[in-house]
Amino acid sequence: MSDVLMPRATAVWLLDNTTLTFAQIAKFCGLHHLEVKGIADGDVAENMRGVDPIAGGILSREEIAEGEADASHDLKVEQSRIDHIPQPKRKGSRYTPVIRRADKPDAVAWFIRHHPEVPDAQIIKLIGTTKATINNVRDKSHWNATNIKPVDPVTLGLCSQIELDEVIAKAADKRRKMDAEKAARSEGPGLAPAQDTPAPFVPEPEEDRRRTFSADDVFRDFE
Repeated sequence: MSDVLMPRATAVWLLDNTTLTFAQIAKFCGLHHLEVKGIADGDVAENMRGVDPIAGGILSREEIAEGEADASHDLKVEQSRIDHIPQPKRKGSRYTPVIRRADKPDAVAWFIRHHPEVPDAQIIKLIGTTKATINNVRDKSHWNATNIKPVDPVTLGLCSQIELDEVIAKAADKRRKMDAEKAARSEGPGLAPAQDTPAPFVPEPEEDRRRTFSADDVFRDFE
């Protein structure tokens, strides 16, 4: 189980900036190795901005260097040296400056693409959007659908990194289940279990095969 809050974005950064193997990155980020391969091939997490785990304090340069030197080395999460700072609870919906309100559909699209496990209610509370906007972005019926591009809400200035991490962390268990189901589907059905060896054929006794039946025997049950 990985403690990385943004596993795909972290995997993007590790693929772009290190020579770690797919297996090492997958185990550290809590992803399936086929998903990491898909990220490297550009089939998964397309246009996603990588997150630097060194700057985030979850991985050290020494740990990366050790992993690059030994492909069997499992990367270890760095112990955080920063105390968690709780955010004050807000009453009511978040106020968003007018200049930022047009960016909300981009943030909604980012959640739908990269973190579908986050409930709509959490997205509404975090960036101050509405259920109707989320549904319109999801089914591409939004009036500006052709211009909507997934951008994380921190970059857009709609929330802080700490707030985003808290929302993603709460949905982490659901995300792990979704990723496990996706990995199972990508691997395809497994081999069917071997069947037990059938019992050898035993011919009936010779006297039973030579037994004759009379007309009375045949029509006895029809009386």
